[in-house]
Amino acid sequence: MRPRQTSSRPRPPDRGRRAAPAAPVAPERLQKVLARSGIGSRRDMDAWIAAGRVLVNDQPAELGQRVAPGDRVKVDGRLVNLRFEDRLPRVLLYHKPAGEIVSADDPGGRASVFEKLPRLRGARWVSVGRLDYNTEGLLVLTTSGDLAAHLMHPRYGFEREYAIRVQGELTPAAMRQLVTGVELEDGPARFDSLVEAGGEGRNRWYKAILREGRYREVRRMLEAVGLSVSRLLRTRYGPFAMPRTLKRGMSRELEPAEVAALFATLGLERPGAPAGAPHGSGRSSPAAGRRGVARRR
Repeated sequence: MRPRQTSSRPRPPDRGRRAAPAAPVAPERLQKVLARSGIGSRRDMDAWIAAGRVLVNDQPAELGQRVAPGDRVKVDGRLVNLRFEDRLPRVLLYHKPAGEIVSADDPGGRASVFEKLPRLRGARWVSVGRLDYNTEGLLVLTTSGDLAAHLMHPRYGFEREYAIRVQGELTPAAMRQLVTGVELEDGPARFDSLVEAGGEGRNRWYKAILREGRYREVRRMLEAVGLSVSRLLRTRYGPFAMPRTLKRGMSRELEPAEVAALFATLGLERPGAPAGAPHGSGRSSPAAGRRGVARRR
């Protein structure tokens, strides 16, 4: 089966997908359910609950309160259609071109990656980390805030792999320094690995892996050893590899079986799984690897 891609033309409407059979739904924290329902971020929901803007069954909501299907939740007097985590979330791989921001709102009016994504009803796309305006490559998005938070949490140290083109050539001493560590204004930084990847003359390519996602970190690290980055592409994020057929400005959504394999790979409880079902062996399937979900190193 060929991967499904979405072109860079205006966003197509989301025509829906066949829903997996729903499992019994456990109560969840109110702010998580509201965020998943597309009302706003969890931080926004915390503030709104504290301000008394949220009612549960016509009573003022409390921070940390749990709700279940059947509860009536209102925000500013309007009834909310709640979405519980009873089925697999959606996961999207997007090939970001340079010249787009990873934000839904920009006062400068610059193009946004969210303008090209499939529209959602009652949910929103959450980006797993960001890429700066001039950086290209793999951007992972999901409808699950919990999954995104897991993938971004420093505790798990997911690898980010980049192809870097620099103006000039890194000396062996500079390469050792970048792997050992350089001092930036917001603290030390280092590559887990750094190898040559071809190029001639003034433009040389390198492949690097690091486990952080600080703002413009790769560019600032190269500047610390006296070189500037002329092109930067992210080719992998943790278990996700950029599909070779995915062109700039296009996206591919993972199939439900791939998302289920991802949860098994990460050792996470899969939404919609029967109670007591095992979380998985921690290994991805070969099919997932071929279609854009790589094995975790």
